[in-house]
Amino acid sequence: MLDAVVVGAGPNGLTAAVELARRGFSVALFEAKGTVGGGARTEELTLPGFRHDPCSAAHPLAVSSPAFRGLPLERYGLEWLHPELPMAHPFPDGTAAVLARSVGETAASFGPRDAGAYRRLVTPFLHHWDTLVRDFMSLPLTALPRDPVTLARFGLVGLPPSTWLARRFRDERARTLFAGLVAHVMAPLSGFATSAIGLVFALAAHTRGWPVARGGSQAISDALAGYLRDLGGSVHTDYEVKRLDDLPPARAYVFDTSPTALARIAGFGDHYARYRYGPGVFKIDYALDGPVPWTAPEARRAGTVQIGADSAEIGAALRAASRENRAPDAPFLITVQPSVVDPARAPDGKHVFWVYGHVPHGWDGDLTDAIERQLERFAPGFRDRVLARATAGPPELAARNANYIGGDIATGAVSGLQTLLRPKLSLFPYHTPHPAVFICSQATPPGPGVHGMPGHNAAKAVWRRLRQT
Repeated sequence: MLDAVVVGAGPNGLTAAVELARRGFSVALFEAKGTVGGGARTEELTLPGFRHDPCSAAHPLAVSSPAFRGLPLERYGLEWLHPELPMAHPFPDGTAAVLARSVGETAASFGPRDAGAYRRLVTPFLHHWDTLVRDFMSLPLTALPRDPVTLARFGLVGLPPSTWLARRFRDERARTLFAGLVAHVMAPLSGFATSAIGLVFALAAHTRGWPVARGGSQAISDALAGYLRDLGGSVHTDYEVKRLDDLPPARAYVFDTSPTALARIAGFGDHYARYRYGPGVFKIDYALDGPVPWTAPEARRAGTVQIGADSAEIGAALRAASRENRAPDAPFLITVQPSVVDPARAPDGKHVFWVYGHVPHGWDGDLTDAIERQLERFAPGFRDRVLARATAGPPELAARNANYIGGDIATGAVSGLQTLLRPKLSLFPYHTPHPAVFICSQATPPGPGVHGMPGHNAAKAVWRRLRQT
């Protein structure tokens, strides 16, 4: 009998399997798709030689993750590549605000009226980042905070809505960039703890950067899988699990799946019936004949580029997708241009380009024209560079990854109390109604992103059970 079986080879399932194998437990991992990766894959979606990331592409949380930083992933081929600027946010007048590694450069891009306010916002947390990120991403109730004073101070700033924090800024440049940071998790700007979301992304850029993985996000997953195999764990792909009886006998079962799928497979009925899924996204991967012709020069040097004319436009786009059940006329866009720093991702002189906009849950329309109209506002002539495009709306995203129900790439709405308390109101979020069954997907704390911390935390809960039996 195995000690543990893990279902789902996304970053969290892989991390959970690795953490258990490191502690000497026998582990087998089962994945429905033909390759490991989940939300961290790389494929030729458009033309031969163009390597695209179907979901995650830039990784501010992965490079800061306590789980990943504790693993020898570099030995298994993972290399982080840092663009000259982590992120840029261009404006219609051809200028841009930036999120640079330097706080000073970032503050200066906001203008003199907000430079000081930004410095005062982030400086108290910069030198405590590694401890802070470990404290708020760790397993609840199992350890006292390492720096409770800084964590409490962060909570006072972060728990209110981002619209409150935006009042610190007098001009639109800083407000717009910060609104875009919040929108990375598809949360309305007025939501609970949205200030924390924006602040986390800003601090991550200043401390560890917003890198891409050389060769694509698949490198993260392949490194985890390679390490797992060296630890004695086994990886089984093309193995769809429809019920617990499909799995070999084990002392514990760990699911990197949506709560809905777990309830169906394990026979938990309506245990997760109140769990809410959020808006979907419409994703386009482009093969380009040259770099994106951004008007703002800063955007040409950035790995990630946010697109939204001002905070009001960003807020309207989020409300349309999350509350008004319609596709926005001017969608807020998150774009990544990996080949700016990793030219091997495309043939000589060519580029790959990654973009998505928010749409309602389960929306089945086509946002291509609206997305490209937005891009043309900030990069005139963009359409002339397009060699090929691969589009995926909510139905296609859900077909590619069963965790993305209704196109929700966060595997659950990041709003209200569910921002922090996922997948249920519980002191033990990784436990389920069955004592030997656990959940470790991004539907559990600390939530979405490629950072492995739900898997890391769930593995601790499993480890404690296995020691007791």
